[in-house]
Amino acid sequence: MNHSDETRRKLKELSLLFDISQALDQSMNIREVLAPTLQALADHMGMSRGTLTLLNRKTGEIAIEVAHGLSRSQQRRGKYRLGEGITGKVVQTGRPAVVPRISDDPLFLDRTGARQGLKKTDISFLCVPIKIGKEVIGALSVDRLFDKSISFEEDIRLLSTIASMIAQAVRLRQAAQEEKQRLIDENVRLREELKDRFHPANIIGNSREMQAVFDLILQVSEVDTTVLIQGESGTGKELVANAIHYHSHRADGPFIKVNCAALPETVIESELFGHEKGAFTGAINQRKGRFELANGGTIFLDEVGDLSLATQVKLLRVLQEKSFERVGGNRTIQANVRVLAATNRDLEGLIESGKFREDLYYRLNVFPIHIPPLRKRKTDILLLADHFVEKYNALYHKSVRRISTPAIDMMMSYHWPGNVRELENCIERAVLLSRDGVIHGHHLPPTLQTAEASGTRPKNTLEEALANVERELILDALKDARGNMARAARRLGITERMMGLRVRKYGINPKRFR
Repeated sequence: MNHSDETRRKLKELSLLFDISQALDQSMNIREVLAPTLQALADHMGMSRGTLTLLNRKTGEIAIEVAHGLSRSQQRRGKYRLGEGITGKVVQTGRPAVVPRISDDPLFLDRTGARQGLKKTDISFLCVPIKIGKEVIGALSVDRLFDKSISFEEDIRLLSTIASMIAQAVRLRQAAQEEKQRLIDENVRLREELKDRFHPANIIGNSREMQAVFDLILQVSEVDTTVLIQGESGTGKELVANAIHYHSHRADGPFIKVNCAALPETVIESELFGHEKGAFTGAINQRKGRFELANGGTIFLDEVGDLSLATQVKLLRVLQEKSFERVGGNRTIQANVRVLAATNRDLEGLIESGKFREDLYYRLNVFPIHIPPLRKRKTDILLLADHFVEKYNALYHKSVRRISTPAIDMMMSYHWPGNVRELENCIERAVLLSRDGVIHGHHLPPTLQTAEASGTRPKNTLEEALANVERELILDALKDARGNMARAARRLGITERMMGLRVRKYGINPKRFR
């Protein structure tokens, strides 16, 4: 072979390898890319038949994965065991094999039957292993017409290169499939974990902040330790106390609630510890206090930061000694009571100002739980709003079916100083005001209104007022159509072009509604 012929051969090989590499990159489905690979090989080598076989490690069977020049029935028949036939031998040993004339080699089985009726002295068979590292995963084989001038060594070298490229493609796809399966398994595991995570039935919320609170409730419910629940007014401290009690071993016992801020200082001691007959003017009968009534259960001291210093001393004794006396009595009563306390006040600040006892604080703050304000868990706002809509629909026999997008935007942008209690009051009011089954922005209190939503911007022109109404209608239509602009346009009776112009005009992103 002269120099120019050698150059043409190498260029042709490079072109083939490039075509095969391009084919192997086309899809993650290995079957889809192997057929074009064999076609490219047939075009280059004059191959009449070609097969790619893969080894099933579980069954030990070698089967044709993809073929060129074979019918489907012939492909189905092409199955071998390790060491069986030329293909089985190549997969077993990991070494290539060349059969110049298949008629001369008894190992050649023609299991597919593709060469029946053909002159077998004219057919050469070449087979190379496909390896990932040292592991043989299959074989690549070709049939071609016998020609004394053909260099089998060159053909084997080329086929081995292609087999390496196929092995690399298979390895990459296996790694991708394994990663995909890992992600699926991880997703399933997380779903199961979230499904199994503790969630008190009396508290609405799925945010990460509330899940942390739920985890603390679960941990502390199993023991009798004192709990101090802190948080702003309206965050649901009483609900947390309920959840702790009813998930504890004391759930069948009494749950006594005391609002320390609502009781006058003159009667707080009697309310907590009871009194004997004649203990003071008006004490005409013996009366059990809240601690005594809570025996065997739980007492919840709400707004404990409002207790007087004198009452704090008596409460400290109960926490330390688990006993007390009724007002006017001298008999010591044992207190088998679990104490849960709550406050929205800064107890550490009260300690510094001398209004709260430091020793009582440490007795109460054994297991602190902080309830996040609603503005810190905004992902729960719509969940809570839907819950309150259902609640007041049933209470007032209303049929509110949805909350408009502007109303949702107003709720999500508001800072909620009154927290969940304020949100509930707003929804109750909106349900009462609604006449068309929808809560609109104007149904919400003025404190939630924005200048844009309420149309009260300074120097508002007629055009701007109309634009506000138009924007709200477009937002509602897009929400109803789940971001589908064509459907939203039909609902509003305008063309898709007009809808597109208005969406751009108001800077609305339809994708947010999908």
